[in-house]
Amino acid sequence: MIRLYNSKTLQIEPFRPVKEGHVSMYVCGPTVYNYAHIGNARPMVVFDVLKRLFEAEGYTVTYVSNFTDVDDKIINRAIEENTTEAVIAQRYIDAYQALRVQLNTQIPDITPRVTETMDDIIAFIQEMVNNGSAYVSENGDVYFSVEADERYGEISHQNLDMLEAGARIDVNQGKKNPYDFALWKKTDKGIQWDSPWGKGRPGWHTECVVMINKNLGEIIDIHGGGMDLKFPHHENEAAQQECTHHNALANYWVHNAMINIDGQKMSKSLGNTLWAKDIIDQLGTGLTRWLMSSVHYRKELNFSEETVETARKELEKVLNPLKQADIRISLAQAEVTDEKDEESFRSFLDQLDDDLNTPNAYTVIFETVKKLNQSLRVREIDYASVNRIRNAVTAMLDVLGINVERTVLSEEDRELFRGWNEAKKAKDWGKADTYRNALSGKGLL
Repeated sequence: MIRLYNSKTLQIEPFRPVKEGHVSMYVCGPTVYNYAHIGNARPMVVFDVLKRLFEAEGYTVTYVSNFTDVDDKIINRAIEENTTEAVIAQRYIDAYQALRVQLNTQIPDITPRVTETMDDIIAFIQEMVNNGSAYVSENGDVYFSVEADERYGEISHQNLDMLEAGARIDVNQGKKNPYDFALWKKTDKGIQWDSPWGKGRPGWHTECVVMINKNLGEIIDIHGGGMDLKFPHHENEAAQQECTHHNALANYWVHNAMINIDGQKMSKSLGNTLWAKDIIDQLGTGLTRWLMSSVHYRKELNFSEETVETARKELEKVLNPLKQADIRISLAQAEVTDEKDEESFRSFLDQLDDDLNTPNAYTVIFETVKKLNQSLRVREIDYASVNRIRNAVTAMLDVLGINVERTVLSEEDRELFRGWNEAKKAKDWGKADTYRNALSGKGLL
Protein backbone atom coordinates (compact mmCIF):
# COMPACT_ATOMS: atom_id res chain seq x y z
CA MET A 1 0.00 0.00 0.00
CA ILE A 2 1.24 3.46 -0.90
CA ARG A 3 1.82 5.75 2.06
CA LEU A 4 2.31 9.52 1.81
CA TYR A 5 3.34 12.25 4.20
CA ASN A 6 0.36 14.57 4.60
CA SER A 7 1.37 18.15 5.37
CA LYS A 8 -2.05 18.69 6.91
CA THR A 9 -1.71 15.95 9.55
CA LEU A 10 2.10 15.94 9.73
CA GLN A 11 1.99 12.16 9.40
CA ILE A 12 2.70 9.45 6.85
CA GLU A 13 -0.70 7.99 6.05
CA PRO A 14 -1.95 5.05 3.97
CA PHE A 15 -3.27 6.30 0.66
CA ARG A 16 -7.01 5.73 0.28
CA PRO A 17 -8.46 7.32 -2.84
CA VAL A 18 -11.81 9.05 -3.10
CA LYS A 19 -12.64 6.72 -5.99
CA GLU A 20 -11.39 3.14 -5.83
CA GLY A 21 -8.51 2.51 -8.21
CA HIS A 22 -8.27 6.12 -9.34
CA VAL A 23 -6.10 9.05 -8.27
CA SER A 24 -7.00 12.71 -8.77
CA MET A 25 -3.92 14.92 -8.43
CA TYR A 26 -3.49 18.66 -8.83
CA VAL A 27 -0.06 20.29 -8.79
CA CYS A 28 0.31 24.07 -8.89
CA GLY A 29 1.85 25.12 -12.18
CA PRO A 30 3.93 28.16 -13.10
CA THR A 31 3.13 31.82 -13.43
CA VAL A 32 4.25 32.21 -17.01
CA TYR A 33 6.31 35.40 -17.12
CA ASN A 34 9.78 33.84 -17.49
CA TYR A 35 11.60 30.60 -18.27
CA ALA A 36 11.68 27.83 -15.67
CA HIS A 37 14.68 27.61 -13.34
CA ILE A 38 15.98 24.35 -11.93
CA GLY A 39 13.86 24.80 -8.79
CA ASN A 40 10.72 24.79 -10.93
CA ALA A 41 11.84 21.46 -12.38
CA ARG A 42 11.86 19.66 -9.03
CA PRO A 43 8.07 19.41 -8.55
CA MET A 44 7.80 18.43 -12.21
CA VAL A 45 10.03 15.42 -11.51
CA VAL A 46 8.68 14.61 -8.03
CA PHE A 47 5.05 14.44 -9.06
CA ASP A 48 5.87 12.73 -12.34
CA VAL A 49 7.56 9.93 -10.37
CA LEU A 50 4.60 9.81 -8.00
CA LYS A 51 2.21 9.48 -10.95
CA ARG A 52 4.35 6.72 -12.47
CA LEU A 53 4.39 4.92 -9.12
CA PHE A 54 0.62 4.98 -8.87
CA GLU A 55 0.38 3.61 -12.40
CA ALA A 56 2.92 0.88 -11.64
CA GLU A 57 0.73 -0.11 -8.69
CA GLY A 58 -2.32 -0.40 -10.94
CA TYR A 59 -4.05 2.95 -10.42
CA THR A 60 -5.33 5.23 -13.14
CA VAL A 61 -4.36 8.85 -12.57
CA THR A 62 -5.93 12.12 -13.65
CA TYR A 63 -3.17 14.69 -13.33
CA VAL A 64 -3.96 18.40 -13.58
CA SER A 65 -1.42 21.22 -13.50
CA ASN A 66 -2.38 24.79 -14.34
CA PHE A 67 -0.84 27.78 -16.04
CA THR A 68 -1.28 31.12 -14.27
CA ASP A 69 -1.43 33.36 -17.33
CA VAL A 70 -2.54 36.60 -15.67
CA ASP A 71 -0.38 38.29 -13.04
CA ASP A 72 1.35 41.61 -12.33
CA LYS A 73 4.66 40.20 -13.60
CA ILE A 74 3.08 39.13 -16.88
CA ILE A 75 1.41 42.54 -17.26
CA ASN A 76 4.66 44.37 -16.52
CA ARG A 77 6.62 42.28 -19.02
CA ALA A 78 3.97 42.90 -21.69
CA ILE A 79 4.25 46.65 -21.06
CA GLU A 80 8.06 46.48 -21.23
CA GLU A 81 7.94 44.63 -24.56
CA ASN A 82 5.02 46.64 -25.93
CA THR A 83 2.97 43.52 -26.57
CA THR A 84 0.00 41.71 -25.05
CA GLU A 85 -0.17 39.52 -21.98
CA ALA A 86 -1.38 36.67 -24.21
CA VAL A 87 1.82 36.80 -26.26
CA ILE A 88 4.00 36.77 -23.14
CA ALA A 89 2.04 33.93 -21.55
CA GLN A 90 2.04 31.76 -24.68
CA ARG A 91 5.79 32.18 -25.11
CA TYR A 92 6.52 30.78 -21.66
CA ILE A 93 3.76 28.17 -21.76
CA ASP A 94 5.38 26.79 -24.91
CA ALA A 95 8.77 26.84 -23.21
CA TYR A 96 7.40 25.10 -20.13
CA GLN A 97 5.74 22.36 -22.19
CA ALA A 98 8.98 21.88 -24.12
CA LEU A 99 10.78 21.54 -20.79
CA ARG A 100 8.35 18.85 -19.70
CA VAL A 101 9.20 16.91 -22.84
CA GLN A 102 12.92 17.51 -22.36
CA LEU A 103 12.64 16.21 -18.78
CA ASN A 104 10.74 13.14 -20.04
CA THR A 105 7.77 13.88 -17.80
CA GLN A 106 4.34 12.64 -18.70
CA ILE A 107 2.35 15.68 -19.84
CA PRO A 108 -0.52 16.40 -17.39
CA ASP A 109 -3.92 15.24 -18.59
CA ILE A 110 -5.36 18.73 -18.19
CA THR A 111 -3.48 22.06 -18.19
CA PRO A 112 -6.11 24.74 -17.49
CA ARG A 113 -5.38 28.43 -17.80
CA VAL A 114 -6.70 31.17 -15.56
CA THR A 115 -7.85 33.26 -18.53
CA GLU A 116 -10.01 30.34 -19.73
CA THR A 117 -11.61 29.93 -16.29
CA MET A 118 -12.66 33.52 -15.63
CA ASP A 119 -16.45 33.06 -15.58
CA ASP A 120 -16.09 30.27 -13.02
CA ILE A 121 -13.70 32.35 -10.91
CA ILE A 122 -16.07 35.32 -10.83
CA ALA A 123 -19.02 33.07 -9.92
CA PHE A 124 -16.97 31.45 -7.13
CA ILE A 125 -16.04 34.84 -5.67
CA GLN A 126 -19.68 35.91 -5.82
CA GLU A 127 -20.61 32.81 -3.77
CA MET A 128 -18.20 33.90 -1.05
CA VAL A 129 -19.53 37.44 -1.06
CA ASN A 130 -23.07 36.07 -0.79
CA ASN A 131 -22.29 33.77 2.14
CA GLY A 132 -20.35 36.44 4.03
CA SER A 133 -16.88 34.88 3.88
CA ALA A 134 -15.78 37.66 1.52
CA TYR A 135 -16.42 41.39 1.44
CA VAL A 136 -16.09 44.25 -1.03
CA SER A 137 -13.85 47.10 0.08
CA GLU A 138 -14.58 50.75 -0.54
CA ASN A 139 -12.23 50.86 -3.54
CA GLY A 140 -13.89 47.86 -5.23
CA ASP A 141 -11.39 45.15 -4.31
CA VAL A 142 -12.87 41.92 -2.92
CA TYR A 143 -11.21 40.25 0.07
CA PHE A 144 -11.60 36.90 1.77
CA SER A 145 -12.06 37.15 5.51
CA VAL A 146 -9.72 34.62 7.12
CA GLU A 147 -11.80 34.79 10.31
CA ALA A 148 -14.66 33.17 8.38
CA ASP A 149 -12.77 29.86 8.35
CA GLU A 150 -12.45 28.33 11.80
CA ARG A 151 -9.93 25.84 10.39
CA TYR A 152 -7.65 28.49 8.91
CA GLY A 153 -4.04 27.42 9.48
CA GLU A 154 -4.62 23.66 9.37
CA ILE A 155 -2.57 23.11 6.20
CA SER A 156 0.46 25.20 7.14
CA HIS A 157 -0.06 24.94 10.93
CA GLN A 158 0.01 28.70 11.31
CA ASN A 159 -1.81 30.14 14.31
CA LEU A 160 -4.00 33.04 13.19
CA ASP A 161 -3.90 34.73 16.60
CA MET A 162 -0.11 34.60 16.61
CA LEU A 163 0.01 35.86 13.02
CA GLU A 164 -2.23 38.82 13.88
CA ALA A 165 -0.26 39.61 17.02
CA GLY A 166 3.00 39.67 15.06
CA ALA A 167 1.66 41.47 12.02
CA ARG A 168 2.79 44.93 11.08
CA ILE A 169 0.12 47.53 10.42
CA ASP A 170 -1.16 46.89 6.91
CA VAL A 171 -0.99 49.92 4.66
CA ASN A 172 -4.04 48.67 2.78
CA GLN A 173 -6.83 50.22 4.75
CA GLY A 174 -9.41 48.36 2.66
CA LYS A 175 -8.75 45.16 4.62
CA LYS A 176 -10.52 44.31 7.86
CA ASN A 177 -7.69 42.03 8.88
CA PRO A 178 -4.03 42.19 7.74
CA TYR A 179 -4.21 38.53 6.66
CA ASP A 180 -7.35 38.87 4.58
CA PHE A 181 -6.38 38.26 0.98
CA ALA A 182 -7.54 39.58 -2.37
CA LEU A 183 -10.05 37.60 -4.40
CA TRP A 184 -10.60 40.34 -6.97
CA LYS A 185 -8.39 43.31 -7.71
CA LYS A 186 -9.99 46.35 -9.27
CA THR A 187 -7.52 47.79 -11.77
CA ASP A 188 -7.23 49.75 -14.98
CA LYS A 189 -3.73 48.48 -15.69
CA GLY A 190 -3.18 45.63 -18.12
CA ILE A 191 -5.57 42.81 -18.92
CA GLN A 192 -8.92 42.98 -17.08
CA TRP A 193 -12.42 41.53 -17.04
CA ASP A 194 -15.87 42.84 -16.21
CA SER A 195 -17.27 41.72 -12.88
CA PRO A 196 -20.02 42.70 -10.41
CA TRP A 197 -17.35 44.75 -8.60
CA GLY A 198 -15.99 46.56 -11.64
CA LYS A 199 -13.22 45.85 -14.13
CA GLY A 200 -10.31 43.93 -12.71
CA ARG A 201 -8.71 40.51 -12.39
CA PRO A 202 -8.69 37.71 -9.84
CA GLY A 203 -6.36 37.05 -6.93
CA TRP A 204 -3.90 34.16 -7.25
CA HIS A 205 -5.28 32.08 -4.37
CA THR A 206 -8.74 31.84 -5.90
CA GLU A 207 -7.61 30.74 -9.34
CA CYS A 208 -6.26 27.33 -8.35
CA VAL A 209 -9.18 26.26 -6.17
CA VAL A 210 -11.62 27.07 -8.97
CA MET A 211 -9.58 25.15 -11.54
CA ILE A 212 -9.52 22.15 -9.18
CA ASN A 213 -13.29 22.23 -8.74
CA LYS A 214 -13.90 22.62 -12.46
CA ASN A 215 -11.52 19.90 -13.65
CA LEU A 216 -11.42 17.37 -10.81
CA GLY A 217 -14.39 17.98 -8.53
CA GLU A 218 -14.98 19.46 -5.10
CA ILE A 219 -12.64 17.08 -3.28
CA ILE A 220 -9.49 15.52 -4.70
CA ASP A 221 -6.98 12.98 -3.52
CA ILE A 222 -3.70 14.88 -3.76
CA HIS A 223 -2.84 18.56 -3.92
CA GLY A 224 0.85 19.06 -4.54
CA GLY A 225 3.45 21.74 -5.00
CA GLY A 226 6.61 23.21 -3.59
CA MET A 227 7.06 23.79 0.14
CA ASP A 228 7.02 27.53 -0.53
CA LEU A 229 3.36 27.29 -1.58
CA LYS A 230 2.14 25.77 1.69
CA PHE A 231 1.55 29.24 3.15
CA PRO A 232 -0.19 31.33 2.18
CA HIS A 233 -1.24 29.88 -1.19
CA HIS A 234 -2.40 26.40 -0.25
CA GLU A 235 -3.75 27.56 3.09
CA ASN A 236 -5.85 30.17 1.33
CA GLU A 237 -7.10 27.70 -1.28
CA ALA A 238 -8.26 25.33 1.45
CA ALA A 239 -9.98 28.13 3.37
CA GLN A 240 -12.03 29.22 0.37
CA GLN A 241 -13.15 25.65 -0.28
CA GLU A 242 -14.20 25.18 3.35
CA CYS A 243 -16.26 28.35 3.32
CA THR A 244 -17.86 27.76 -0.08
CA HIS A 245 -18.39 24.00 -0.33
CA HIS A 246 -17.93 23.09 3.37
CA ASN A 247 -15.47 20.30 2.69
CA ALA A 248 -11.73 19.76 2.49
CA LEU A 249 -10.23 20.60 -0.89
CA ALA A 250 -7.83 17.63 -0.83
CA ASN A 251 -7.30 14.59 1.36
CA TYR A 252 -3.51 14.64 1.01
CA TRP A 253 -1.30 17.72 0.80
CA VAL A 254 2.12 16.82 -0.57
CA HIS A 255 4.99 19.32 -0.70
CA ASN A 256 8.49 18.99 -2.07
CA ALA A 257 11.44 20.85 -0.55
CA MET A 258 13.52 23.43 -2.36
CA ILE A 259 16.78 23.27 -4.34
CA ASN A 260 19.91 25.01 -3.10
CA ILE A 261 22.85 26.02 -5.28
CA ASP A 262 26.23 25.27 -3.71
CA GLY A 263 24.56 25.25 -0.30
CA GLN A 264 22.80 28.59 -0.79
CA LYS A 265 19.18 29.37 -1.48
CA MET A 266 18.65 30.11 -5.16
CA SER A 267 17.61 33.74 -5.64
CA LYS A 268 17.88 36.63 -8.06
CA SER A 269 19.63 38.74 -5.44
CA LEU A 270 22.46 36.20 -5.15
CA GLY A 271 22.66 35.86 -8.92
CA ASN A 272 22.76 32.06 -8.69
CA THR A 273 19.65 31.19 -10.69
CA LEU A 274 20.16 28.16 -12.95
CA TRP A 275 17.78 27.79 -15.88
CA ALA A 276 16.35 24.29 -16.16
CA LYS A 277 16.80 24.02 -19.93
CA ASP A 278 20.49 24.90 -19.67
CA ILE A 279 21.06 22.30 -16.98
CA ILE A 280 19.33 19.55 -18.97
CA ASP A 281 21.25 20.56 -22.12
CA GLN A 282 24.45 20.23 -20.11
CA LEU A 283 23.75 17.07 -18.11
CA GLY A 284 21.20 15.24 -20.22
CA THR A 285 17.74 14.11 -19.19
CA GLY A 286 18.73 10.90 -17.44
CA LEU A 287 21.41 12.43 -15.21
CA THR A 288 19.21 15.43 -14.35
CA ARG A 289 16.39 13.16 -13.24
CA TRP A 290 18.72 10.80 -11.37
CA LEU A 291 20.12 13.76 -9.43
CA MET A 292 16.62 15.13 -8.75
CA SER A 293 15.47 11.84 -7.20
CA SER A 294 18.71 11.08 -5.34
CA VAL A 295 17.42 12.98 -2.29
CA HIS A 296 14.06 12.37 -0.62
CA TYR A 297 11.51 14.84 -1.97
CA ARG A 298 10.88 16.37 1.47
CA LYS A 299 14.57 17.19 1.93
CA GLU A 300 16.42 20.07 0.33
CA LEU A 301 18.48 19.12 -2.72
CA ASN A 302 21.87 20.75 -3.07
CA PHE A 303 22.96 21.37 -6.65
CA SER A 304 26.76 21.57 -6.94
CA GLU A 305 29.64 20.18 -8.99
CA GLU A 306 30.15 17.55 -6.29
CA THR A 307 26.53 16.33 -6.22
CA VAL A 308 26.40 16.29 -10.01
CA GLU A 309 29.58 14.23 -10.22
CA THR A 310 28.33 11.81 -7.55
CA ALA A 311 25.08 11.37 -9.47
CA ARG A 312 27.01 10.85 -12.72
CA LYS A 313 29.11 8.06 -11.22
CA GLU A 314 26.05 6.40 -9.68
CA LEU A 315 24.12 6.42 -12.92
CA GLU A 316 27.11 5.04 -14.84
CA LYS A 317 27.28 2.15 -12.35
CA VAL A 318 23.70 1.34 -13.35
CA LEU A 319 23.78 1.99 -17.10
CA ASN A 320 27.11 0.33 -17.95
CA PRO A 321 26.11 -3.15 -16.68
CA LEU A 322 22.81 -2.84 -18.59
CA LYS A 323 24.72 -2.17 -21.79
CA GLN A 324 27.09 -5.06 -21.11
CA ALA A 325 24.15 -7.38 -20.45
CA ASP A 326 22.58 -6.32 -23.76
CA ILE A 327 25.86 -6.93 -25.61
CA ARG A 328 26.30 -10.39 -24.10
CA ILE A 329 22.70 -11.31 -24.91
CA SER A 330 23.08 -10.00 -28.44
CA LEU A 331 26.41 -11.80 -29.04
CA ALA A 332 24.86 -15.04 -27.82
CA GLN A 333 21.78 -14.35 -29.94
CA ALA A 334 19.78 -15.36 -26.89
CA GLU A 335 16.01 -15.00 -26.77
CA VAL A 336 14.79 -11.65 -25.54
CA THR A 337 11.47 -11.39 -23.70
CA ASP A 338 9.65 -8.75 -21.64
CA GLU A 339 9.81 -10.89 -18.50
CA LYS A 340 11.46 -9.24 -15.51
CA ASP A 341 12.71 -10.22 -12.08
CA GLU A 342 9.43 -9.57 -10.28
CA GLU A 343 10.92 -10.02 -6.81
CA SER A 344 13.48 -7.26 -7.32
CA PHE A 345 10.96 -4.96 -8.97
CA ARG A 346 8.50 -5.54 -6.13
CA SER A 347 11.20 -4.63 -3.61
CA PHE A 348 11.85 -1.41 -5.53
CA LEU A 349 8.16 -0.46 -5.53
CA ASP A 350 7.89 -1.26 -1.83
CA GLN A 351 10.51 1.39 -1.09
CA LEU A 352 8.74 4.00 -3.23
CA ASP A 353 5.43 3.05 -1.61
CA ASP A 354 6.90 4.36 1.64
CA ASP A 355 6.38 8.09 1.02
CA LEU A 356 8.22 8.04 -2.30
CA ASN A 357 11.51 7.03 -0.66
CA THR A 358 13.75 7.32 -3.72
CA PRO A 359 17.08 6.94 -1.81
CA ASN A 360 15.97 3.53 -0.52
CA ALA A 361 14.69 2.66 -3.99
CA TYR A 362 18.16 3.51 -5.35
CA THR A 363 19.61 0.97 -2.91
CA VAL A 364 17.41 -1.71 -4.49
CA ILE A 365 18.58 -0.65 -7.95
CA PHE A 366 22.23 -1.03 -6.91
CA GLU A 367 21.52 -4.43 -5.34
CA THR A 368 19.80 -5.60 -8.52
CA VAL A 369 22.67 -4.31 -10.68
CA LYS A 370 25.08 -6.24 -8.45
CA LYS A 371 23.02 -9.37 -9.09
CA LEU A 372 23.19 -8.62 -12.81
CA ASN A 373 26.98 -8.30 -12.71
CA GLN A 374 27.29 -11.56 -10.84
CA SER A 375 25.08 -13.35 -13.35
CA LEU A 376 27.42 -12.21 -16.15
CA ARG A 377 30.60 -13.46 -14.46
CA VAL A 378 29.74 -17.17 -14.32
CA ARG A 379 31.20 -19.62 -16.84
CA GLU A 380 27.81 -20.80 -18.11
CA ILE A 381 25.63 -17.70 -18.38
CA ASP A 382 21.88 -18.14 -17.94
CA TYR A 383 20.80 -15.59 -20.53
CA ALA A 384 17.11 -15.90 -19.65
CA SER A 385 17.95 -14.92 -16.05
CA VAL A 386 20.23 -12.08 -17.24
CA ASN A 387 17.39 -10.79 -19.40
CA ARG A 388 14.90 -10.84 -16.52
CA ILE A 389 17.27 -8.99 -14.18
CA ARG A 390 18.12 -6.49 -16.89
CA ASN A 391 14.43 -5.84 -17.53
CA ALA A 392 13.78 -5.34 -13.81
CA VAL A 393 16.41 -2.60 -13.66
CA THR A 394 15.06 -0.84 -16.76
CA ALA A 395 11.53 -1.06 -15.31
CA MET A 396 12.80 0.60 -12.13
CA LEU A 397 14.43 3.36 -14.14
CA ASP A 398 11.23 3.80 -16.13
CA VAL A 399 9.30 4.54 -12.92
CA LEU A 400 11.96 7.18 -12.22
CA GLY A 401 11.38 8.59 -15.71
CA ILE A 402 14.77 7.48 -17.07
CA ASN A 403 14.53 5.70 -20.42
CA VAL A 404 17.08 3.07 -21.41
CA GLU A 405 17.10 1.71 -24.93
CA ARG A 406 18.21 -1.88 -25.43
CA THR A 407 21.60 -2.17 -27.13
CA VAL A 408 21.37 -4.43 -30.16
CA LEU A 409 24.53 -5.32 -32.10
CA SER A 410 24.78 -5.10 -35.86
CA GLU A 411 26.65 -7.75 -37.85
CA GLU A 412 29.55 -5.31 -38.12
CA ASP A 413 29.59 -5.02 -34.31
CA ARG A 414 29.65 -8.80 -33.96
CA GLU A 415 32.60 -9.03 -36.35
CA LEU A 416 34.51 -6.48 -34.27
CA PHE A 417 33.88 -8.48 -31.11
CA ARG A 418 34.92 -11.73 -32.83
CA GLY A 419 38.10 -10.11 -34.11
CA TRP A 420 38.88 -8.65 -30.69
CA ASN A 421 38.41 -11.98 -28.91
CA GLU A 422 40.47 -13.88 -31.50
CA ALA A 423 43.28 -11.32 -31.30
CA LYS A 424 43.34 -11.57 -27.50
CA LYS A 425 43.39 -15.38 -27.71
CA ALA A 426 46.32 -15.17 -30.15
CA LYS A 427 48.02 -12.58 -27.88
CA ASP A 428 48.20 -10.18 -30.80
CA TRP A 429 47.86 -7.15 -28.55
CA GLY A 430 48.34 -4.58 -31.28
CA LYS A 431 45.50 -6.02 -33.32
CA ALA A 432 43.42 -6.42 -30.17
CA ASP A 433 43.89 -2.74 -29.37
CA THR A 434 42.73 -1.81 -32.87
CA TYR A 435 39.52 -3.77 -32.43
CA ARG A 436 39.10 -2.44 -28.90
CA ASN A 437 39.46 1.16 -30.04
CA ALA A 438 36.87 0.58 -32.77
CA LEU A 439 34.41 -0.88 -30.25
CA SER A 440 35.07 1.96 -27.79
CA GLY A 441 34.49 4.48 -30.53
CA LYS A 442 31.05 2.98 -31.06
CA GLY A 443 30.32 3.15 -27.33
CA LEU A 444 30.26 -0.63 -26.93
CA LEU A 445 33.04 -0.87 -24.34
